[in-house]
This record gives sequence, C-alpha cells and structure tokens, in this order.
Amino acid sequence: MGQNLLRCACKIGGCEIVAAVERPDHPAIGAPVKEVSGIRSECLSDALRYTDEWPGHAEVVIDFTFHTSIRDNLAHALACRQAYVLGTTGLTEEEKRAVFAASEQLPIVWAPNMSLGINLLLELVRRSASVLGTDYDVEIVEMHHRLKKDAPSGTALGLAEAVAEGRAVRLDDVACYGREGITGERPSGEIGIHALRGGAVIGDHTVSFVADEERIDLSHHANTREAFATGALRAALWLSQRSPGIYSMRHVLGFED
Repeated sequence: MGQNLLRCACKIGGCEIVAAVERPDHPAIGAPVKEVSGIRSECLSDALRYTDEWPGHAEVVIDFTFHTSIRDNLAHALACRQAYVLGTTGLTEEEKRAVFAASEQLPIVWAPNMSLGINLLLELVRRSASVLGTDYDVEIVEMHHRLKKDAPSGTALGLAEAVAEGRAVRLDDVACYGREGITGERPSGEIGIHALRGGAVIGDHTVSFVADEERIDLSHHANTREAFATGALRAALWLSQRSPGIYSMRHVLGFED
C-alpha cells in the first residue's frame, strides 16, 4: 500500500508526500523515496527518506500498517497534532478505544476500505437493506489473497454493519460467521458472513439479498490496490481542514454531513 500511495499521490492534485515511514528493520530505511518508489515527480522530494522517525511536519498521516502499531502511531500523531486517515483493519477492542480517544483531539477518517467503489457499495447495501427488510435473506461473501491475516475482512464487516443499520438492528445480535454441521433452519433476519482465502486475490465482496422469488447480488472486485490508495488520498485532502472527530468515507463522498 505504501508503494501505491506514492504512485497515486503523483496523479492527484494537491498531494505532496513529505515523509514515508517504515518499521525500523525495513531494508529500505535510509533510501530516498524516489529511489525506492521508482517515481520521478515533484510530489516526491529526493530529500525524503524511509525513516523510523515520525514526520512532525506532515498535515495528515495515512496509516496502512498492522493493528499492533495503531496505538504508537496515534500517540505520535497526537503529539504533532496531525489529522489521521486510518485504513488498517483487524483492530482489537482496546485499539478501537484508542482511536475513539484520539478523535477527541484529532480529525480521523476511519474506514475498513478506502475504495470509492466499495463505499458506494456500502451506501447501496444500506439502502437496499432498508427497503427490502428481513423478507430477503442476506449473505456476504468475501475473498482475499492467501496472505491476509484477519478474517472476515474489515470490508465484509463494514458491509454487514451497513445491512444492520439499514434494518435498524445490532449486528452482534444477528451475525452468523460461517456455518458447519447441523445448523437447523436459517433464522429470519440473520446476516451471514463468509471468508474465502486463496491465490493473489486483491479483494472481492458480494452481498446477496435472497427471497423465494428473486435474488439481488451487489458486488465489487478490486483490480489493483491503487483503488484503496486513491480513496485514502482523497480522504486526506478532505480531512485536512476538519475539526476533531470520527469521520467515514460517507462524509468524504458527501453522503453524510
């Protein structure tokens, strides 16, 4: 994702990469960003380097790391008063609480998926669930590459939350994470969530609304990771002038004030 952010920043007006941060043992530490990225552009300075020192002069931080890094990264951003775009998934409850606490002082865009297409899908799913109600069974299937560490994906959980919001119910009360054995009849209102892993799949998500008479499938397939990077950079540009609080891509896209 770091490489994709560097590439996409050079295509979006108003973006300037002022630092790139990696873990201290990363082999690219000390190398100029242009050398590592292979990109020659005014939005990347030859003076900038991969560094384990936090960039205090940045206006906005974009975080696509591993969930165990979240609290330290937030602490640095708080110290530097930097807006924060959070695309990392798989956060524990304690880490989520740290994000909410930081949002009292910083503006944070927090989304399980930064893709503009996925966020349009979330809106369609939310509205469809509201219109169709529990007369239509809902099943969510996601597939990712074999190296993905968390399951189900944060995006699948976000889609399930969108269904629950559309139906005005709590996801925890109706979620079913896969099925095995003699499960009995499917309860009315249940939201099924299923994770597939294999190959190099970047990210596929399908939400199926199924009634006896018909079936509606709403799907998104990511062709490259640049879809996530472009959305994250759009979110960073939007966030730079906002007041503290938690924002979603719905705010960035204008679906919510």
